[in-house]
Amino acid sequence: MHDIQNETDTRGIEIDDVGISGLRYPLYFEDGHLRQEGIAEIDVTVRLQHDRRGTHMSRMVALVHEHLRRFDPRRLPHVLKVGADLLDAPALAVSVAVPLSTTVVAPATGAESYQVHDVRFDGRWDNGDTTVVTSVTTEVTSLCPCSKAISDYGAHNQRSRVTLSVTGHGDTPYPFGVQQAVRLLERCASAPVVPLVKRPDERVLTMQAFDHPVFVEDIAREVSHVCRGRGLRHSVRVHNLESIHSHDAVAYTAG
Repeated sequence: MHDIQNETDTRGIEIDDVGISGLRYPLYFEDGHLRQEGIAEIDVTVRLQHDRRGTHMSRMVALVHEHLRRFDPRRLPHVLKVGADLLDAPALAVSVAVPLSTTVVAPATGAESYQVHDVRFDGRWDNGDTTVVTSVTTEVTSLCPCSKAISDYGAHNQRSRVTLSVTGHGDTPYPFGVQQAVRLLERCASAPVVPLVKRPDERVLTMQAFDHPVFVEDIAREVSHVCRGRGLRHSVRVHNLESIHSHDAVAYTAG
C-alpha cells in the first residue's frame, strides 16, 4: 500500500514533537529494588524532518508493546535509540507515568500498609545525546514553625505534596531510585504520611511533627541540599495543602 506519511512535504517546516499521547498500557516495573505491575500512561513523540509529511504512529505503539512492557529505567536509553532507528527520527521522546507503592510501617504498632506515589520518567534521545528525568511525587506532613512559636499550645499542620525530579545522562540514566527519593522526601518533612494509623502511632507522628516544624522553604532547601551534596542535577517542588488558610503554599528550586 502507498505510504502517505512518507510523502515529501515542500513547506520546509520541521515539527519539534509529533506522536502519540495518553496511551494506557500494562507494564511490569523493575529497577533492581522495586518490582511492581501496573497500568502506565505513555507518550511517544519524534522530531519530524522538514521534508517528511508525517510519522508512523503505529510503530510507536509497537515500540511500547515490544520494549516497554517490562520497564527498567536503567534501560531507557537503549529503548530510545531503538525507537529513533525504528522511526528514522533525529530525536525521540518517551514519557512513562505510573503509580508505584512502597511499604509503610507504623512507628508504634508496626502495622504495615502501602503508600502510592506518582512517578514519571521523561526520556529523550536527540542526535546521540540521552537524558532521562525521573520525577517522584509523594505526600508528607509539614508543621508550621511560626504557628508553633506563637501558640501557647499546638500548631497547625497539613499534608504536603513534594516532587523531586532528578536528571540522568548517558551511562547513568537513573542515578537516584524511586525508593531513595521517597525516603529522602520523608526525612526532609516534619513527619511521614502513614495510611494505617492506630492511636499509639498517631501519638508518635503528632509529636514527631511538633518536634520538626518546617516551612515549604525548609523542605525545598533541605531536599536540594542533599541532592547537591550527591552531585545530582535536580528540581524540587513543594505544595502545602494549607489547613487554616484559604490559599496553599508553594516553593520551587533547582540545582
